[in-house]
Amino acid sequence: MAEDGVLALSVSDTVEQAEFSQRVLIRSILGRPDGGAGLAGQTLKVGGWVKKGREQGKGSFAFLELNDGSCPANLQLMIYSDVAALGQLTPTGTCLHVEGVLQMPPADKQGKQSIELKVLKVLDVGTVDPAKYPLPKTRLTLEFLRDYVHLRPRTNTIAAIARIRNALAYATHTFFQKHGFLYVHTPIITTSDCEGAGEMFQVTTLINEMEKKEKDLIKNPPPSQEDVDLAKSVAKGKGEIVAKLKSDKAGKPEITAAIAQLTKAKENLSKLEERFNSEPGIAKKDGKVDYGEDFFGRQAFLTVSGQLQVETFACALSSVYTFGPTFRAENSHTSRHLAEFWMVEPEIAFADIEDDMKCAEAYVRFLCQWLLDNCLDDMEFMVEKFDKNAIKRLQMVASTNFVRLSYTEAIATLEEVVSKGHKFENEVEWGIDLASEHEKYLTEVKFESPVIVYNYPKGIKAFYMKVNPDKKTVAAMDVLVPKVGVLLDAFLVLHFTEMYVGELIGGSQREENYEVIKERILEMGLPLEPYEWYLDLRRYGTVKHSGFGLGFERMILFATGIDNIRDVIPFPRYPGRADL
Repeated sequence: MAEDGVLALSVSDTVEQAEFSQRVLIRSILGRPDGGAGLAGQTLKVGGWVKKGREQGKGSFAFLELNDGSCPANLQLMIYSDVAALGQLTPTGTCLHVEGVLQMPPADKQGKQSIELKVLKVLDVGTVDPAKYPLPKTRLTLEFLRDYVHLRPRTNTIAAIARIRNALAYATHTFFQKHGFLYVHTPIITTSDCEGAGEMFQVTTLINEMEKKEKDLIKNPPPSQEDVDLAKSVAKGKGEIVAKLKSDKAGKPEITAAIAQLTKAKENLSKLEERFNSEPGIAKKDGKVDYGEDFFGRQAFLTVSGQLQVETFACALSSVYTFGPTFRAENSHTSRHLAEFWMVEPEIAFADIEDDMKCAEAYVRFLCQWLLDNCLDDMEFMVEKFDKNAIKRLQMVASTNFVRLSYTEAIATLEEVVSKGHKFENEVEWGIDLASEHEKYLTEVKFESPVIVYNYPKGIKAFYMKVNPDKKTVAAMDVLVPKVGVLLDAFLVLHFTEMYVGELIGGSQREENYEVIKERILEMGLPLEPYEWYLDLRRYGTVKHSGFGLGFERMILFATGIDNIRDVIPFPRYPGRADL
């Protein structure tokens, strides 16, 4: 027991003390097989936020539903008016830290919960004005909540997504660490464009320097030509004095003093000339922006991928992965795009495209099984509120061997169904990039399974991908996943307007031949200079290696059935919005 008589929990106790916090996790009470009934009589502290509150018995007592974020379920509190003023405790959003005793609800009152906490003492209260609180207890749309990104974690949906996201991140590290991968932190600021698409956020201080310069020119106007001419005359005069003193063989102290005055006059002239020649605007050279004056001495961007950088470690430490934020300046307002998103990118030395596909499939199946084993309560919430097939989908993927077919075979399959009368909005022919409707047909109609398509046309893929012997295709692969479970009528799904994830993973065997990859860079119209370091990996001890990237938010969309990617990342960034 603790010194005040409140339960002091140890490793062997039946409820879990929140480490570094003065409370017991609600999850450890309600998550027991008996719903917490076996804990009746224990005194402990809990803390959380009120979801619902109601006074009863003519204001003599109140029932509160408290949630601390550790699980979807709320713990019911019962508190009498002689313990605290009930009016400040019942509003939705109120934060409470209380001490009480767990007790069985009356038999005729037992409903969702087998246990409740009778509050003996209120330790702290974070009050809420119900008239101003923007998140009432009524159901709110996810679109509405995007305007309150700082408060939306208090809602059931965003809290559940946060726990699912956390579980998937933990599972990611568990999977790769278990298989001997080394976690590498790749840079967010880069001078290389991995995708070659040019849709990158630029990192520069030139604009700040320009604004400083313009403010300085207003505050301290540049000197006139007369000022510069006068300074030249002064410097010239000081020079003549030094020359005369030397010719007259004057004393050393006198010459030294004159030289000091000359130096000062020259420095003053230099500053005046610099300010005289200074022009408002960004520094330019030969009519172009002079990035030599920028912070890094060259153009720099926010990364679109950590792949190129993590390859440097794969070419030395064999199996590595990076997991971090990436950025794309694509002016898209669709439900599938973010300006800032997270990528999981493993890279494996001594591995070809077959090894790459095996790793990708094992990783996705591991993630799905992890959610089923460790996050089932939140997944059940998703099934109830958003997607009745979410758990079935995870079970299907976790237990199914992915179908593999080449791009050429995929096109042939689609052409066959077109010849039988099926219509796609996008034309089907060899050389196209598969559209969402094509991917949906393959995963949800033809195979009713995740599908890995490999060996894509060279012209639609990135420069670093391994060119196959046919010279027409590259050793690239995409993991495509179905939106719904196999129990649904997949043909009807093709007409749904709901979110479709489609490509969950994109990867390839990397081109290890120096001459080939150099030629590919030039083919793509990219300059060689920024990629010289990347070419060095092929010049010195080149190695066959492969890797892939998983869009982390897309994995969450796939798992939960949420239909907008802006709702599965804590702080969404998209055109026009960068709150907080």
